[in-house]
Amino acid sequence: MVPSLDVESYIQRYSNSKDSNRDNHDTTSPYFSPLFTSAADLQLRFLCPSDLDQVKDLCKEWFPIQYPEAWYRDITSDPRFYSLAAVYQSKLVGLLIAEVKQSDAINKEDKGILDGRMYSNCTVGYILSLGVCSSFRRQGVASLLLDSFLNHVTQSENQICKAIYLHVLTMNSAAIRFYEKHYFRLHSFLPYYYSVDGKCKDGFTYVLYINGGHPPWGLLYPFLETILKYSFIH
Repeated sequence: MVPSLDVESYIQRYSNSKDSNRDNHDTTSPYFSPLFTSAADLQLRFLCPSDLDQVKDLCKEWFPIQYPEAWYRDITSDPRFYSLAAVYQSKLVGLLIAEVKQSDAINKEDKGILDGRMYSNCTVGYILSLGVCSSFRRQGVASLLLDSFLNHVTQSENQICKAIYLHVLTMNSAAIRFYEKHYFRLHSFLPYYYSVDGKCKDGFTYVLYINGGHPPWGLLYPFLETILKYSFIH
């Protein structure tokens, strides 16, 4: 069951906002603002196998990364994925793909997100993808999708989930602004993490700590985000 959110308030808040950040993955597309005829026309639901072809077309349009066929099958049928769609007039206009997994399943490049000694039996949320159709950006759709996942991982039965993290291209300034607006913080730099059009591109890991979770303590940690940002700005 999709956690209940007030869709109408999101649409009213963002469709009238002049200074809201563009939703995720929008770096070059022009912004067109369709008017929602009714907030009730925008709905959230989980993906199902019949969505596979439409999801594939959207991901190819939105993202520079090519996903394997098995990935599309998994996110539209495997219940371990939190695969949420924003649907407007029977069409998918936004997607969030995430999963909740054991902390010991974190890939080695992200092991430093949590202190393994303190959080050996916890879970973490990982956002694989978040995107919105260009004509529906800056209207709160991505925020609605993200907040639905946040509601899910902060419910009482999910208190062992201590962090949500994701990877983003260093050049994707729109996505970075979006996540920072939602209190995600830069955790680490990932050199040559992505392959885009046959070329290696750098990435960042961003983290949001929840349910009392926190990063490993260390002398450099309070200054790490500033150091990383300074290095890339200069």
